[in-house]
Amino acid sequence: MIAHLSTSAPIVSEITLMAWVDVAEPGARLVYHRGFLVVDTTPDVSTLGKPALEDLRATANAAYRLSELGRIHLVQERLGPDRFAYLAIARPHKGTVPSASVKQLAAAA
Repeated sequence: MIAHLSTSAPIVSEITLMAWVDVAEPGARLVYHRGFLVVDTTPDVSTLGKPALEDLRATANAAYRLSELGRIHLVQERLGPDRFAYLAIARPHKGTVPSASVKQLAAAA
């Protein structure tokens, strides 16, 4: 089997994203993926291998859950045709203990 190298590989893992959220100052930005997320996470069209695809899906799902919890804003920045930078922007903690996001994500998984 030939391994495919792709510039769409995840930049950060799910764990890295969750750890970053716990220490990020409000307004801090983290690029968690570069590519076209909907294509890169779809098994029939993605050029990523199975492990990288699963890692990217886990990271994208964690980003979505953190957004739903009010911990981050999710933003896309266009880099070119069919290519985007996917950013997480830290929101104020609003009196919660930073490690609460990890506990809530673990409970949701």
